[in-house]
Amino acid sequence: MLTSEKGEKKLMTKIRDSYFDNAKFFLILLVVFGHSLTNLKSDMPVIYSLYTFIFIFHMPAFILISGFFSKHFNKQGYVKNAIKKTVIPYMIFQIIYSYFYYVTGYTKVLKIDLVSPHWTLWFLISILFWKLMIIPFSKLGKFGFPVALLIGVCAGFFDTIGTDFSASRTLAFFPFFFLGYLLKKEQFTTFLTRTPVRIGGIAVLTGVFLACHFIFPKDLQDWVLYDSSYRAFGLTAVQGSLIRLAVYSVALLTIFAFMSLIPKKQFSFTALGKNTLYIYLLHGFFIKTIVLLPIYDSIQDLYQYSFLFAASLALCYLLASRPVRRFTEPIVEIKMPHLQH
Repeated sequence: MLTSEKGEKKLMTKIRDSYFDNAKFFLILLVVFGHSLTNLKSDMPVIYSLYTFIFIFHMPAFILISGFFSKHFNKQGYVKNAIKKTVIPYMIFQIIYSYFYYVTGYTKVLKIDLVSPHWTLWFLISILFWKLMIIPFSKLGKFGFPVALLIGVCAGFFDTIGTDFSASRTLAFFPFFFLGYLLKKEQFTTFLTRTPVRIGGIAVLTGVFLACHFIFPKDLQDWVLYDSSYRAFGLTAVQGSLIRLAVYSVALLTIFAFMSLIPKKQFSFTALGKNTLYIYLLHGFFIKTIVLLPIYDSIQDLYQYSFLFAASLALCYLLASRPVRRFTEPIVEIKMPHLQH
């Protein structure tokens, strides 16, 4: 779940603990590192495989956790707050990104488009729809999950369901969100963190990574983005449906393997998990700027990739720091800065 400290302080405080904040910290680190690899992933086979491995589960896991923390939908002001926390930041960052791309030379013409989300901003639109969809789906209980799966699979039937307003991703990722809503805290912090399960989790993650390197086709990277129709892959509806179900299965298996390794104790990085929204919305400006520098193209060996990972970690700490949060709070959380605390 992409969150900010204040935005979540009043939500689910009874079931919140360090486990979920730790999970979100590791996931946002993978998001930043994964995005830093986007233009480099094909230079080395192992990095290409690592990129695929990360994208199989990092956003689905975030979405699943977001669903877990959406059990409060029946509270007063839920819909109004959901719209305020997503639509306004989306519009602000869409405009900022439009100017950013124009100034940095990514686009030759300044165009402000509120229909097609820039890069990471699709999440803001999708999470709004997920939070609204959970209201009627909650009445279906556990039977809503196969319905969500059906919707996610059927989304690939239509070319018209694309990236506009993040329609394809909203429908295709919804099963992860709804499953998170169905899960209970104990299923994460008690069952998944048992020693035998954790050992199995290590085996699964190792196996999935090896499969990314030796078995899975290269176009899996396109499948895990969930933004294309089956026809775009040159497949029939039946073929595409079977592949998407297979991708769902691998993603869920990897998510739970990852979650089994999350520590339950509090660490120095735990607090960063409370401010993932700041990191998510702001890191793109840094990544897109670094890509333009000559030094970026010189990254070729594992040592340099290790440095890139360290830089991603440092960026997470920077963007979640108190000074950055205070400065950007008005556009991230749509609040005026506090003069006193």
